[in-house]
Parts: sequence; C-alpha cells; structure tokens
Amino acid sequence: MALWNPTTINSGTSGVATPTSVSVSTTMQTLIADNPNRKGATIWNYSNAPLCIDFGSSASKTNFAYRIGAGGYYEIPFGYTGIVCGVWDDTGLILGTTGKALVRELI
Repeated sequence: MALWNPTTINSGTSGVATPTSVSVSTTMQTLIADNPNRKGATIWNYSNAPLCIDFGSSASKTNFAYRIGAGGYYEIPFGYTGIVCGVWDDTGLILGTTGKALVRELI
C-alpha cells in the first residue's frame, strides 16, 4: 500500500538579507540570535583560523556541530530559527590573527 501524506511544507521566500559580522575570538560568541522569522542563514569564516559552530547557546572547540575551515562557508539548515554560537579554535590562530565571521540572515 502506498503512503500518502497531504501535508505541504512551504518554507516561504525571503526578500531581505541582513548582514552582520562577528570578530575573531577564542571565547564563545553569538553569531546569529534566535529569530522565528528566519528563512535561512549563511556564515563565511573570513579568517585564517577554523571556526567551530553549534546550534544553541554553547559552542567550544571540542563540542560543536560543524567546523568551518579558514575561508570556509556554511549554510545554516533552512528551517532552523534558533541561536547559533561559535568560537575560533585557538590552536589554529596565528599571533595577530584578525578576521571575522560574515553572517547573512535571510528573513
């Protein structure tokens, strides 16, 4: 017997991309605040050190959901509207490292 599910999922569309940036830090930072209106988000690690991110209010270099390499890019799973935190892995930091996470939140 075939399965049938009449539910239609519509994630909607976005006409607004809100840019923010977060400077390199070896302490946990909020990259994206909780936003029930979010359609999606992207993070570009514009630094020369890895960025460890996690969904929720904590992230560490040993406990994270995803590690964005230096110069790397990540798309937050579309449909996730909660907080995203991150911390740069200090074992990868070069003395005098500067940079940031460039974030685009689609609303």
